[in-house]
Amino acid sequence: MKEGNKMDRNDVKKDMASYWSRRAEKFSGLRRREFSSGKHAQWLEELDRYLPAGRGLNILDVGTGTGFFAFLLAERGHYVTGIDLTPDMIAEAKRTANALGLSAAFFVMDGEKPDFPAQSFDAIVTRKLTWALPNLACAYERWHTLLKPGGILINFDADYCREEESVPLPAYHAHQDVSADLMKEYNRMKDVLRSCQQPRPEWDMELLSAAGFHSISVDTDVWQRIYREMDEFYDPTPGFMITAIA
Repeated sequence: MKEGNKMDRNDVKKDMASYWSRRAEKFSGLRRREFSSGKHAQWLEELDRYLPAGRGLNILDVGTGTGFFAFLLAERGHYVTGIDLTPDMIAEAKRTANALGLSAAFFVMDGEKPDFPAQSFDAIVTRKLTWALPNLACAYERWHTLLKPGGILINFDADYCREEESVPLPAYHAHQDVSADLMKEYNRMKDVLRSCQQPRPEWDMELLSAAGFHSISVDTDVWQRIYREMDEFYDPTPGFMITAIA
C-alpha cells in the first residue's frame, strides 16, 4: 500500500481481499444465521419480483461472499454461479453449500471482469459489491456482455463511500464484531474509492446506460423493507436497488 491514501485505486482490490479474508469466518456465520431468519423470505421476495418465473435461470452472483444470494436462488431451482475475489469467502461458501445440501458453483474471480463466454447468463445479481469496485464502468460493460439479450441485472447497494459514520447504531448490527483495526482499514479504502466515484445511484444510471443497458430503474425504498428491524443484520446506510435490462 502506498503512503496515506495515495495509492493506485486498483490496489484497493488487494486490500479488499485481505480485509474480507480476516472477516470471512465470522461473516459466514452471520450469513448462515440470516439465511435461517426472516430475512430469507424478505430477500427472496425482492429477487422474485424481477426474475422471470416458470423456468430455471442461469444466474451469476457477483461478489457472492459466502454465498447468501446463491443459496436463495439455488433453492428456487436456478443454476447459480457465485464468484468472489476473496478465496476465504469462496471456501466458506463451499462449506455452507455442503451444509445446506444446495448446489451452486463457486469460483475465485475478479467481479470487474468475470471470465465467462458472452451471453452466458439470464440474470446477474449482486449485493453490496459495486461500491467497492474501483472500475465500475468497466464492470458494468463486462456484465452487459455476459447477459443474454433481455437478461436482467439486479444490484443491491448503497453509497457506502459517503455514509455517515455518526449514525447511532443499535446494540446489534452488521459491524458489531468488526475490530477497530479492521474498521480503520475499511474507512481507508472508502477514502480511496470516494475519489473515483460520483454520488450514487445517479452515477450508476449514467454508467449503465453508457454500457448498453436499458429500462434502468432505481428503488430507494428497498432498504426500509429489508431492514425494518434493528437486529444483528441491520444496515443503517440508506441503500437502493437498481435493475437494468441488457
